[in-house]
Amino acid sequence: MVSVIQRERYMRCIRPFIGSELIKVLTGFRRSGKSVMLELIRDELRARGIPDTQFITLNFESLQNVPYCTAPALYAELSRRIAAAPGKSYLFLDEIQEVTSWEKCINSCRVDFDCDIYITGSNANLLSGELATYLGGRYTEFVVYPFSFAEFLESRRQSSDNTDIPGAFNAYVTCGGMPFLSNFQSDAESARQYLRDIYRSVVLKDIVQRRHIRDVDLLERIITYVMANAGHTFSARSISNYFKSERRSVAPETILNYLRACCDAYLFYRLSREDVASKKILSVNEKYYIVDHGIREAVYGKNTGNIDQILENIVCMELLRRGYTVTIGKTGDLEIDFIAEKHGARVYIQVAYLLPSPETVAREFGVYESIRDNYPKYVVSMDEFDLSRDGIRHRNIRDFLLLEELEA
Repeated sequence: MVSVIQRERYMRCIRPFIGSELIKVLTGFRRSGKSVMLELIRDELRARGIPDTQFITLNFESLQNVPYCTAPALYAELSRRIAAAPGKSYLFLDEIQEVTSWEKCINSCRVDFDCDIYITGSNANLLSGELATYLGGRYTEFVVYPFSFAEFLESRRQSSDNTDIPGAFNAYVTCGGMPFLSNFQSDAESARQYLRDIYRSVVLKDIVQRRHIRDVDLLERIITYVMANAGHTFSARSISNYFKSERRSVAPETILNYLRACCDAYLFYRLSREDVASKKILSVNEKYYIVDHGIREAVYGKNTGNIDQILENIVCMELLRRGYTVTIGKTGDLEIDFIAEKHGARVYIQVAYLLPSPETVAREFGVYESIRDNYPKYVVSMDEFDLSRDGIRHRNIRDFLLLEELEA
């Protein structure tokens, strides 16, 4: 049985909207735990005294719900079920993007019935452009990510008495945080196979089919390139030049389209560069990070061999998970790994594998010398000893990831 992690960080955000007329939209990478979040919301409603007879649940990945995959058919079925339910209805509609013109049905339900609506989807375009306009701003979105290290640790503690935090972190570096992996703790090959299957499902269903991509081989080559260079600066033109060196001609615009498709499926996250002094967003040299580094290990490998990239990827996804807007900082000729901003305040984070020498310490801490504001500045590494200095905080990466909130 899968360990059920309560995912309280998400529930704290969702609770204020439970029972409101706003449509609650849960988006994120396939198999990242959106369906479980719906169950946690149902548990919350049960605790408030709402009986299951008022819940209406449909998962559109199930063949039995294929007849309802158009807006008129779904509206007719929901109308029938709502009429039969006592009192207010609570709608839980999983993978709603499978329903043609779903937004028309959902908006009509919101207008016509006394109901509380929760939907999930695995595509970033779910609420783009016309769809968002059609819903008229009457929704709120929550992005669900794979397990954080804290959630990964909790899942291990639920299934065993092992509370070895360093050992758990080493496993997290290799396995990542896809929730169902708690079933494979002692079976590394089954875990890798499961992650490869998720990857293939995302590539074929959420990218190839949805975006009508014909050259699947090219798509997978681009994905492999991005995985290999996660956290490194590159451009569509540099990828094009790489393919040219392999005697394959690919236009930069084609590469950009494929990268956008990967980001829309939540496989990759693109971070822009920001000039620290002017706070201007720069239009070149963006970086890409993968939603779950365990998928990188299963598909590409070499996580421990590229440990500096993986640690940076883990910190990036942790900041996004905590609701920060994240950019790459540029200060003169130097680069700060992450500027994380939320509620008008910011945090600076520099990530390193180890700080083995005075020269390395000087380099990693030195990026902050030209920044005169009073916002928190961190250097995060695998070092066990506290090397904080000059008001700049050093944290072991495990301790950093387990902070309930970043220190102000």
